[in-house]
Amino acid sequence: MKKTIVYLLALVVVLALAACAKKETSPAPEAPSTPTAAASGELKITATNWKFDQAEYKVKKGDTLKVTLDSKDGAHGVKIDKLNVSIGTNASKDITFDKAGTYDIICSIPCGAGHAKMTAKLIVE
Repeated sequence: MKKTIVYLLALVVVLALAACAKKETSPAPEAPSTPTAAASGELKITATNWKFDQAEYKVKKGDTLKVTLDSKDGAHGVKIDKLNVSIGTNASKDITFDKAGTYDIICSIPCGAGHAKMTAKLIVE
């Protein structure tokens, strides 16, 4: 019985560490460091192995934008606690940014060894 539990726990740990450890074939091109949401009314956040495509995202206070999370490698999520925002893998959500400030964006789905460092900033101007 104890061996079965140990094997199951080991399997869970291996699966958690491999959740987003997909091998990259080539590095992604670097985008500008601080994009502003386009006039199209959409803010796209791209997630790859243990990082978001930008260190900072800027939006205007009062704007309602379709926020889209595009997960390129594995399963990722976006969570912005102070704005009560949560978006899952390859999903979108309309969000009104009515509070100015700087907010932490974190990956909300455990995605492997670099998960704890998978952060970015949202600046509402």
